Amino acid sequence: MSTGPGADSAPAPATHDSPPTPERASRSSSMFSSLKIRNYRLFFLGQVVSNTGTWMQRIAQDWLVLSLTGSSTAVGITTALQFLPMLLFGLYGGVLVDRLPKRPALLVTQTAMAVTGLALAFLTLSGHVQVWHVYLAAFAVGLATVVDNPARQSFVSEMVGPGQLQNAVSLNSANFQSARLVGPAVAGVLITGVGTGWAFLFNGLSFVAPIAGLLMMRARELHVVERAPRGKGQLREGLKYVASRPELIWPIVLVGFIGTFGFNFPVWLSAYADDTFHAGAGAYSLFNTLMAIGSLAGALLAARRGTARLRILIAAAVAFGALEVVAAVAPCLWLFSLLMVPIGIFGLTVNVTANTAVQMATDPAMRGRVMALFMMVFMGGTPLGAPLVGWITDAYGARVGFALGGLISMVAAVTIGLVLSRVGGLRLSVGWHHGHPRVRFVPRERREQLAVTA
Repeated sequence: MSTGPGADSAPAPATHDSPPTPERASRSSSMFSSLKIRNYRLFFLGQVVSNTGTWMQRIAQDWLVLSLTGSSTAVGITTALQFLPMLLFGLYGGVLVDRLPKRPALLVTQTAMAVTGLALAFLTLSGHVQVWHVYLAAFAVGLATVVDNPARQSFVSEMVGPGQLQNAVSLNSANFQSARLVGPAVAGVLITGVGTGWAFLFNGLSFVAPIAGLLMMRARELHVVERAPRGKGQLREGLKYVASRPELIWPIVLVGFIGTFGFNFPVWLSAYADDTFHAGAGAYSLFNTLMAIGSLAGALLAARRGTARLRILIAAAVAFGALEVVAAVAPCLWLFSLLMVPIGIFGLTVNVTANTAVQMATDPAMRGRVMALFMMVFMGGTPLGAPLVGWITDAYGARVGFALGGLISMVAAVTIGLVLSRVGGLRLSVGWHHGHPRVRFVPRERREQLAVTA
């Protein structure tokens, strides 16, 4: 795949962990090849622990709010507050990340999120927690995420270099989704057994692992990326850079639609567990666990695939939206639960493919700003979508809310797929291949040549 303008063409410092060239690395890569790099291995192991705590807190937070208020709208507001800072300040976070050294910045943000988790644990365990406390904690985590997310996204390329970027991004997602298997299950046991406060406590303590990993890294083995100097107009420069490149702007627009309308699972799944199937916290944990199984499978498939093609992104987004519509009308608990697996596979495929395609097509000096825009659109749309979806779910039921989110995601994917095909000079080709129908996009010149020779 073409890495686009401004790809990481500068050679990295020679170390025993560094891949000799991107091309050779991509040919010889395996599903876990980036774990051979010591710095990334430390990062990965720290994230295993921290991500488990993060998922425990997400489940406990949503269930605590639902228990305190009995309202899906309140769950949506909590989700919105956690992602609102990304919508408001995400681009400025990207500008800061391009100026700052990534590792010290991550040490600060990870410490801030640890303190927030411990504070929420103290309030809950002491019996003084109120819903506004949860709102405030969610907003505080969101503020830290403004810098933490683009810093982590950009730091991956500094740890592994361009040749292992696709593999490392996919393994990061596999890591996150593996924790999603363990975290909700443990959170469900803790919530029903001893209460939500212990899940918050575990999350706060879990940040010790990534902080230790960052401190143990060898700075000399990082792939040096020149930081952007402080100057005026850097935010505007980043926006113009993205707007001038179709290979960046349209994947970002697509994940914006899907993030805003298709990824409101805390609202939908808690409502399905509590109102539609009347199955309680155990079912909510089960839904998240099964979706995590699918997401983990999708991440590992992406790591094995080794390339990030836009046609895979579009196809996965269409399938993701269609499956949400099907799940919305599932008549029974077991069928709805099973559909969480393919939804997880295609949702994760959308995320990883878009993330990698955007990173690989971005100049390293612009990567913080571009990834901040990517995360702002993907996560920052939630403050707009989550309360609206929560209101629709409360007013018309979980099935209507879920179906509407899937339908919007599917229509957006089809529309952007047609736009990208036109921008790329492609046309729809319908024909037969070895006795089977085949529908695909081909270059206009090739289509015209086939018509002449037919």
